[in-house]
Amino acid sequence: MLFRRHGLAAASVVLVALASLSACGSDSGPASGSTASGAAKDSKSVAQGGKDFGDAAAETAAMGTDAKPGQWPRTIRHAMGSTVVEHRPERVVVLDVGELDNVVSLGVKPVGLAPSEGSPELPAYLKDDAGKPANVGTINSLNLEAIAALKPDLILGSQLRAAKSYDELSQIAPTVFSIRPGFTWKENYLLNAAALDKTAAAEKNLAAYEAKTKDLAARLGADKPTVSMVRFMAEGRIRLYANDSFIGTILKDVGIPRPENQDIADLAAEISAENIDQADADYIFTGVYGNPKATQKSEVQRNPLWKNLNAVKKGHAFDVPDETWYLGLGVTAADTVLDDLEKYLTS
Repeated sequence: MLFRRHGLAAASVVLVALASLSACGSDSGPASGSTASGAAKDSKSVAQGGKDFGDAAAETAAMGTDAKPGQWPRTIRHAMGSTVVEHRPERVVVLDVGELDNVVSLGVKPVGLAPSEGSPELPAYLKDDAGKPANVGTINSLNLEAIAALKPDLILGSQLRAAKSYDELSQIAPTVFSIRPGFTWKENYLLNAAALDKTAAAEKNLAAYEAKTKDLAARLGADKPTVSMVRFMAEGRIRLYANDSFIGTILKDVGIPRPENQDIADLAAEISAENIDQADADYIFTGVYGNPKATQKSEVQRNPLWKNLNAVKKGHAFDVPDETWYLGLGVTAADTVLDDLEKYLTS
């Protein structure tokens, strides 16, 4: 074998917590929610990952490698223990769009991809640089035989998505998992970069992102408008995305304030169509997960409650690409979101 694994006992601690969430996505498909005191009345807080978000961020920041640039083999500390990667990976399989965004931004064309059920195709914003990765199932239903057939020398994913498949995956190739996608996307990026020996490039890209957020913040000035993030999903679900989401981190980095019911330490607050007035803010940005016809988007936006929202009446309600604002989960998507924010908020 080309790798060794250590610390798997630590993984057993979180498996039970993750079991009920294995079919859920941090910024993708439906997830169970529980009533939270910080969310608005008649809404439910949507939290995922089986552990406190702050703990996840701290633990993710401690992951990576002590190897020097160009040093192989290298040991990578990650969510499931540690993995030794013997040589520079050339055939990489990614198990979510976040990992896809990460490796493509570092000049790597993966040989395999597990896309989201809500966006089964290769994301349009990455098509020019991602090559033609083979489909290896979806984020919630991996095809292990397809992965093995690609003969990868590195697999990148997350504990939240695929903890139950980790042992099998790690028998195929060295496997490195973040804790969860979304909220910790910057730390996840550095973790993936460490496994590829591309940390310097990742740090440069993150520095460019940070500079861009500061520039936008300065352009918006001290009196920044509030922004509400609304996402329509299947089965009538409507989410107001909060601070501990991918888009939440970007808005926070720019210093853009949120409505009170979205200014919470969770992924999102879930509301009903009858409570769409809770989505109001100076600006509303809406995304759709999957087929729009399977959601209540058209019905809600025809409703007088929607039309009476301040943002709607002022012409400040916009549809945005779900694949970047919600599913991107990486630095390339984040950069695209910043461009969109500048266009809508400074015009």
